[in-house]
Amino acid sequence: MPRPLAGLRVLELARILAGPWTGQILADLGAEVIKVESPGGDDTRSWGPPFVEETGAAAYFHATNRGKKSVVLNLATQEGQGHARALAARSDVVIENFKLGGLAKYGLDFASLSALDPRLIYCSITGFGQTGPYAPRAGYDFIIQAMSGLMSITGEAGGEPQKLGVAVADLVTGLNAVIAIQAALAERETTGRGRHIDMALMDACVSILSNQALNYLTSGTAPVSLGNAHPSIVPYQVFAVSDGHFILAVGNDGQFRKACAVLGLPDLPDDPAYATNPARVANRVALVPMLQIVLNRWTRDGILAAFEAAGVPAGPINGIDDVFDDPQVRARGMQIAHGTVPGVRLPILFDGQPMVAQRPCPRLGEHTDEVLASLVR
Repeated sequence: MPRPLAGLRVLELARILAGPWTGQILADLGAEVIKVESPGGDDTRSWGPPFVEETGAAAYFHATNRGKKSVVLNLATQEGQGHARALAARSDVVIENFKLGGLAKYGLDFASLSALDPRLIYCSITGFGQTGPYAPRAGYDFIIQAMSGLMSITGEAGGEPQKLGVAVADLVTGLNAVIAIQAALAERETTGRGRHIDMALMDACVSILSNQALNYLTSGTAPVSLGNAHPSIVPYQVFAVSDGHFILAVGNDGQFRKACAVLGLPDLPDDPAYATNPARVANRVALVPMLQIVLNRWTRDGILAAFEAAGVPAGPINGIDDVFDDPQVRARGMQIAHGTVPGVRLPILFDGQPMVAQRPCPRLGEHTDEVLASLVR
């Protein structure tokens, strides 16, 4: 099945995560992605253990570089800069995540490359963007999670602020970069001109504050961390059972009534203190312990089965090992492989078919000769 971005050429002057994540998604969707690496390679090649024995590169690198061609260029040399400019001139899209202005000295900034090809779409990914007082700063995911407010609403109530378990600032920036690139490609069909896309990790994280941002902007009161509880819905949190924990996610009053029937508390939904979600939010301190007392008598699998039968949203708290053994995850084919190298597919199906690049992650410089030879044809 032809993939939707077949025929698109992308030059990736990026490393670590946000830029390569953008490139991998485009590669999965069919684009030819040429990854330019320094002679030492992308830093994540050595970010292990664990390492993939077949290639010698860290699992981290394999998580974000599937489907690309690797070309080694030394951008500090005139030869390397010349090759990079020639590649850019033959590309539709350039992705870069150098510090602000870092590519100008090599003649690889937007102004220089768009002068060679006005149709070029150039996506810059930095910590804080191309403007503003923090623009010159390096941007690290952990710091961005802290500065954007995400950590202030993550973690136990009154406890130490917590980051998410993955580099969410990098990942959500990469996703938004793909959206922006595709929008620019669509616009170019009409205007015939490219765009300079300015993506900032800080902007991306602030944008996903979502309902918590509006809670503050509407009320003037800054949200705080509530552990696994929800600021606007009750009961919607982790509960303990006799052999572990599970999630109960009651989204409306009807589901609350069903949950109470399962728990042997059929009269509770008729109490004005708990009859509606706003009332339950106001009285969570009394309600949650009542539910917990009953749930202490259940096993995890027992309560999940009972809630599923009653149409009450609930679920287990899986470890990563549980995830890849989950029947739903297996049925959807989320785990993939290129030979003996495992991977996780892009979560997009077109007409029931997965969008996955046909080649594995490249070895360092694997395609240098092939790609540079094409420049003289």
